[in-house]
Amino acid sequence: MMKISTRFDGGSVIVKDLSNPADIRLALRPDNAADFAQWFYFRLQGAAYQNCVMHFDNAAEAAYPEGWEDYQACASYDRRNWFRVPTAYENGVLTINHTPLSNSIYYAYFEPYSSEQHLNLLGEAQGSGLCQIDDLGSTVEGRDINLLTIGNQVESDLKVWMIARQHPGETMAEWFIEGLLARLLDPQDPTARALLDRATFYIVPNMNPDGSALGNLRTNAAGANLNREWAAPSREKSPEVFAVREKMQETGVDLFLDIHGDETIPFVFAAGTEGIPAYNERIAALEQQFKIALEAASPDFQDEYGYPKDEPGQADMRLATNWVGQQFGCLAYTLEMPFKDNHNLPDDDFGWNGQRSLRLGEAMLSAIWQVSGSLR
Repeated sequence: MMKISTRFDGGSVIVKDLSNPADIRLALRPDNAADFAQWFYFRLQGAAYQNCVMHFDNAAEAAYPEGWEDYQACASYDRRNWFRVPTAYENGVLTINHTPLSNSIYYAYFEPYSSEQHLNLLGEAQGSGLCQIDDLGSTVEGRDINLLTIGNQVESDLKVWMIARQHPGETMAEWFIEGLLARLLDPQDPTARALLDRATFYIVPNMNPDGSALGNLRTNAAGANLNREWAAPSREKSPEVFAVREKMQETGVDLFLDIHGDETIPFVFAAGTEGIPAYNERIAALEQQFKIALEAASPDFQDEYGYPKDEPGQADMRLATNWVGQQFGCLAYTLEMPFKDNHNLPDDDFGWNGQRSLRLGEAMLSAIWQVSGSLR
């Protein structure tokens, strides 16, 4: 007897018909309080050695239907080792075609990063003896908004701010932070040691714990897209942004990185602040220096493909990168990783995944070191 379940952290799918393994009918479930649909994560049981053909009938109504082109779904038997499985998008229907080799298997839009992993990440960081954990407040559903502070916290230090997973379905962002933290908190790493002599890091590994637990793609429990709340956040609708913004104004910011995933573009790329009123030649030069440094640190990064650059004065000031860049006159970047494979260095078995995101996080420290002498 086949069964599909989602009653676990981040689980999400709608089951329409499970009577025939060769024609399983599913639907993407929208965010709990908004219409964005794309994230899925479910467990299939009782189908070992049966060819399972799973159709998402409403894939054309996803937030980013072009994200299904050349996309392969993720699967795992143990929720630790994830691999890609044959997936096709035709006539508005996304179809996964896979024969599981065990009675229990998980399928997901991207390799998940659970609330338990998040709490373990905080515990390990604190256990290093180099990291202080602060509580900035509570989410809409009462989860903790935690800030990791690493460094001497002296006035003369550069203030490096990093946030991840404003959009909860973009789990690669927290994998990235895990890699960056592992290197930053390694007392034997010379780049980390040199940076911590010069800078204090303020890191929010998960901006959207509610959305993450609920299996949302883009919004928090109140239906707010946090990366459109920075101009005027509220305690009621976007307490996550409200709390982090308040802390930033207390500390100041010399470098800001907002870590994301992009559904459609099969590359790692960055988006800067060209469209903000405060943009100037100094920031333009810093952006160029940073991109060259990151390309040198990781062949996964490139600067040819990405978002169109905003025209001068045309930036959406509700976005974190634009608001921070304007408010603090600092280098501010959004880093995007793919849900698909990275066409720079494709991997047929795994595509872009958690481990590759983690390695990019490690490499980011080298790029930050390269620009750190120019940030002020």
